[in-house]
Formats: sequence, structure tokens, C-alpha cells
Amino acid sequence: MDVKSRSIALTMVMFFLLLFAIFPTSFSQLHHLLNTTQNPNPASRVQSSAAYLIQGNVYPLGYYTVNLAIGNPPKIYDFDIDSGSDLTWVQCDAPCKGCTKPPEQLYKPKGNLVPHTDPLCGAIQSPRNHPFASTNEQCDYEIEYADHGSSLGVLFRDSLHIALLFPHASSISPMLAFGCGYDQTYSGDNPPPSTAGVLGLGNGRASILSQLHSLGFIRNVVGHCLSGKGGGFLFFGDKPIPSSGVVWTPILQSSSEKHYKTGPADLFFNGKPTSVKGLELTFDSGSSYTYLNSQAYKALLDLVTNDLKGKPLNKATEDPSLPNCWKGAKPFKSLGDATNYFKPLLLSFTKSKNSQLNLTPEAYLIVTKYGNVCLGILNGTEIGLGNINIIGDISLQDKMVIYDNEKQQIGWAVANCDNLPNS
Repeated sequence: MDVKSRSIALTMVMFFLLLFAIFPTSFSQLHHLLNTTQNPNPASRVQSSAAYLIQGNVYPLGYYTVNLAIGNPPKIYDFDIDSGSDLTWVQCDAPCKGCTKPPEQLYKPKGNLVPHTDPLCGAIQSPRNHPFASTNEQCDYEIEYADHGSSLGVLFRDSLHIALLFPHASSISPMLAFGCGYDQTYSGDNPPPSTAGVLGLGNGRASILSQLHSLGFIRNVVGHCLSGKGGGFLFFGDKPIPSSGVVWTPILQSSSEKHYKTGPADLFFNGKPTSVKGLELTFDSGSSYTYLNSQAYKALLDLVTNDLKGKPLNKATEDPSLPNCWKGAKPFKSLGDATNYFKPLLLSFTKSKNSQLNLTPEAYLIVTKYGNVCLGILNGTEIGLGNINIIGDISLQDKMVIYDNEKQQIGWAVANCDNLPNS
């Protein structure tokens, strides 16, 4: 190295030391920015994974939640985990319609509005839906959920505090974009989750997963393990995935949809083929129950009903919990008391060799507070889903479910969801 080069190098070192002395809390972010600039491919940088315990159940609560810390100083908010949507939003401390939280538990934005010119804004809105986007300085969003209403709000950036567990314990606080929702509407018979917001786990550019991946912190992989006892865990990144025992099937590609859709799949009842064939299925942790289109639903209901003939069960028409419920000679105290009367289901994915999703009776039944057993597979056409078929929480319990956006595949494996995976 010549004298001039050494002089330039010494000047650069002194410059960074001065920055570190003036802005010590920003040095790690500067270091990360330099790494990002030098190595623009996230997959080739050091990757970690994060895991969170979650709370909730299919019945009676109807959803699973995770606690995340946002802002400086950090404040904890609870989110409904939803693999069926992309954008994460939290109820906003503004004139708020449909908010379920008291004012002290609402998110207070401190600037950092995402402008409409930001690429992330373009990922969540279109000129047709937002005709004034070209003149509006902020990025507005509107999300409509297939089965439970909508959210309207503004996009912000703030620190999301993440505890990394793999490959070793550490923490990061990247600035990520999310929605500040001030107008929530709800539809359907079930009350909305009383959470501070929704954690969108989809694969769109605006999702927390995609943002973390684009910054190089994690692989573009997310998953969850919902315990049938209640609770479970959620993870970002690929480190918790077991090395064996996972069944994989491809994600269907679509230019118009960003959901985790797979298929086609044929339905088997008690090991025997049925007339229900070629189902395309969307894996959606934001849905409590599994939904089939009207034709498939009617065929399945006929199979279940006919198989119950001659058994000591009668229709429990007085039970409002779900459309199809049955009562025994005495109230059922647990799901295990009722499952012997029902047969297992199986979804066989025809384009994936040996790719099957086994649905034991525990994966499609609930026992209500009235002591009746009810079918947790519902008619999606009746609630406006059209021909969309959804695999909901009830059928995902006690399985590690993995959404691998890098390899474009969904995987699942029987798992103990009661404890965080070992690091």
C-alpha cells in the first residue's frame, strides 16, 4: 500500500471512529448498511431465526396471538397471527373506529410516515383503489379479509424489537413498515379478535417476513406450531425446521394472489377415495376453521352424516356454536370422548409424491361448552369465499407448518407444539 493509500485508509478509519463516538447507538445499523451495500444478495449474508411463544386456541377463543415490541422505548402489542394476509397493522391512537383496545393500549405514531412514493406503498395499494395517491404524501392502506371485515389506516415505520435465538441469542431492532389502523370493520357472526392488530405472515413485499428477509436478517421462511392444548410457537427463518419427517408440497404460482395456496388435492374418508377431487387449498392461520366450497362441503357432510347412522349420536340443533353438532347420551367432557365415533380424513396432493395431510377427528372437530361435538369444517361459499378452500387452525394443530418462500413450498410435520424448539 503506498503513502497516499495509507493516508486515505487512515482518514476513513478516523471518520468511522468519529461517527461511533457521536452516534454509538447507530453504529451497528451503519455496519449493516455497509454490508448490505457490499453484498446485495440477502441469501449470502449471515442468517438467523427468531421464535416466539404464542397464546390462544381454536375453541372457544378462535385465534392465536403473539406479543411483539414496537417503538422506542418498546411497547408490547398483541397480534392475531395470519398467514392469509401480508400487511401487519396495529390499532392507531387516532380517532379510531372499531378499536377493541382502550386508548392507553393503542399505538402512538411518532412521525416516520411512509410516503406514497415508497416501493412498499406500491405493494399494498393501486391507483384504482386509491385515485388520489399521486397527490397524497402519506401511504394509505385498506385490507379486506375474506371472512371477518377490513382495516383502513396509514403506513408508518418504527423499530420492531426481535430476539434472535438461532444460531445464538442476540437482538435486532430494524425499522420496518406496518399499518396504523384507525378504521376497523367486522362482518360475520363471530366477534373480532380483541387484539391490538394483525401480524401478516404472507409473502408479499410489505409483510414483516419479506422486510426482514430483504434486510438480510433471515431466510424467507416462516412457520407456526399450534398446540391442540392451546398456545404454541411462531418462528421466522429456517433454523427450527427439523432435518427429517417434513412433508412438502409446492406453492401454486399466481400473478393475482399472494396467499399460500397449494394443490390440487383429493379427499379420502377413512382411507377410501371420495368424489371430492382437485381441491386447491389455502393455508390460513387467520382462520379458526377449515372451509370448503359448497360442492365439496356437501359431499363431506353427507359422508360424515351417513357414517354416524346407527351410532348413539343425535343432531344438536339447539347448539349455536357451529352449523353441524351432535349430542351423545350424556355431554362430552373432552374431544377424546367423541372422536371414536368419527373417521379420519386425508388430503392427498396429486402433484407431490407421497404428499398427504392427515386429518384425524381431532383436526376437524370441537367439543362445545354445551358438551356437544361439532364439525369444524364449514361451507365457505355461504360466507362469500366462492370456490376458495381454506385449511384453518383446527386442521393445523399439533403440526409444525412451514411456509418456505425461497423454495416455493409448504411443509408440515407432526410436532410437540407446547415448547419452543431447541436452539
